[in-house]
Amino acid sequence: MKLKLIIFVFIALYLNTQVALAAENDYGIVQAWFNDKNATVEGLSMKIGEPGTIKVTIISKIDGNVHVKLMEPGVTKAFEVISGQSKQDERIDNMGISQGWSKTFVWEVKPNGAWKNGNAPINIFVSFYNSDKRIQKPLEFTIANPFILDEQYPGSSPALTTGAAQSSPTGTSSEPQQAPFLTAAGAIAIVMGVWILKKGNR
Repeated sequence: MKLKLIIFVFIALYLNTQVALAAENDYGIVQAWFNDKNATVEGLSMKIGEPGTIKVTIISKIDGNVHVKLMEPGVTKAFEVISGQSKQDERIDNMGISQGWSKTFVWEVKPNGAWKNGNAPINIFVSFYNSDKRIQKPLEFTIANPFILDEQYPGSSPALTTGAAQSSPTGTSSEPQQAPFLTAAGAIAIVMGVWILKKGNR
């Protein structure tokens, strides 16, 4: 009985990690998607020049200001913004908003060739400022962490930058992320669950 309970706990943990959680604090909620997949998106690869769509929805719980920035935590900037409400690292200021305010931001980005043969996370940074209490509370997490291939996307312009580093950028932030251990544990739990059910039916 205890073994069955442990297996079900592992399965629950495994399934829970498949659902991306929105970042949230006392002042607001931030949800993000990359190519319509819930953040943080892992296990994908992109070619140089391949477009990807970032969508971020922000909900404010307070009266005040909301500041939004699309950014990369790595030193080498691997992405270029094709279209959207701002350039990368450019802050969008939403001033004098009311509690319940909500807005969706959309950017189209592509790897620019400055980084390849490695992962390049791209983050969203949102800061909520409560004008009554004069307190600011930020949220930041990785939307996607694609592996950038050393290949040109068909139809895109050749990358101008070459000779990029081969290892991961420093200073990456990838929270929330799915832990590899939980993925393996979930797979083991499912196999054990099937084995126990078969054994019980004999």
